[in-house]
Amino acid sequence: MLQAATDHFVLTRRATLPLLALIYVLVISASLSAHSQTYKVPYNFTGKGTDGATPYAGPVLDALGNLYGTTYLGGSLGAGTVYRLSPTGSSWTHTALYNYRAQTDGSGPAFGSLVLASGRFLFGTTEGGGYFGTAFAVCACPHREYVLRSFGKGKDGAQPIGGLVLDRAGNLYGTTSEFGANGFGNVFELTPSGNTVTETILYSFTGGNDPINPAAGVTLDARGDIYGTASLGGAHSNGAVYKLSRSGSAWKETVLYNFQGNSDGANPVGGVILDKSGNLYGTTFDGGINGGGTVYELSPSPSGWTFTTIYSLVGLYGGPYNKLTLDENGNIYGFTNADGANLLGSVFKLSPSNGGWTYTDLHDFIGGTDGASPYGSVASMPTATSSAQPPSAAPTTRGLSSKSRSNGQRISHYGVTGSMR
Repeated sequence: MLQAATDHFVLTRRATLPLLALIYVLVISASLSAHSQTYKVPYNFTGKGTDGATPYAGPVLDALGNLYGTTYLGGSLGAGTVYRLSPTGSSWTHTALYNYRAQTDGSGPAFGSLVLASGRFLFGTTEGGGYFGTAFAVCACPHREYVLRSFGKGKDGAQPIGGLVLDRAGNLYGTTSEFGANGFGNVFELTPSGNTVTETILYSFTGGNDPINPAAGVTLDARGDIYGTASLGGAHSNGAVYKLSRSGSAWKETVLYNFQGNSDGANPVGGVILDKSGNLYGTTFDGGINGGGTVYELSPSPSGWTFTTIYSLVGLYGGPYNKLTLDENGNIYGFTNADGANLLGSVFKLSPSNGGWTYTDLHDFIGGTDGASPYGSVASMPTATSSAQPPSAAPTTRGLSSKSRSNGQRISHYGVTGSMR
């Protein structure tokens, strides 16, 4: 079964999606000195041959400017791909690194961006295949994939659609959006050791006042604490932000905020990111005073966490679907899925200003050759990578917290659109 991708209320309910004929990668180039931006389409996905279609997850960049990403559909067997786009003069060269077979290898890499390690290996998740979704490693050399975990058996959880994050020791963390011990999804850790990878269930969501069905991947802080969102459940049934902290040999969950569905927004599909001060930033897909979702901040204090709505997006339904991107100057970048002037999605920037935030609409999608409905995160510059390797059986990270140059040079922001409507 394929994951419904057009409605957060059915995000964790299985549905079938049609193949989209043409998908586009976008580039936003913003000149900090001129305060202007240009829009380019460097590559059109066709869904033909080994080319993919429907790229939900945002791309990641390496130090050479290559883009790596996944497509949910397309490829030689129609079950999705892992790809690389390499700058070649004024054009881009597409390389299919892996074509999924919809068997034990997985099927349909969904919303979580890949994690790049050692410049060679890409880690991610598929929604289907295996038993009910997989965690995988793909070599940047084409056609080599290693299944790290096949989900969907026992209390394992299923449908890991949010991708993975990597700690400094080479351990991987993620979520399953379905099943698990209580039927509402899990947070898990994968630990490589020699030829094996061991899964540890860190937390199983319980329902009731606990959030349920986490679609988003997680974020780690410097202490190893885990942060995430679940778009459903919670005290008001509008989703919540949660934290997992080590407590001896176990993990303790703390719900940091329950969304009320009012001016604070509802259904936080996309997860959170952290700044250097430990503040969390995230989005809601729906709600807010303008109806198009919200961008929010959660700030720690000795007495708890303080919630602030940074901006209420304008739209009918279809705010950000993935993690935000934070640059070294504290600017926040993101996509909306169906907001903007044409209700086909947009790219935005929020800049800290005089104790508040200034919103800039960088681009409104118009459909057709312009693209529409972005689901991923914005990628700006390469982030620090880990030296972790897959287990020795393999021959031997739409978020990103990206850096941008603030010296008046042009910077490029990369992303994908999910359709051309």
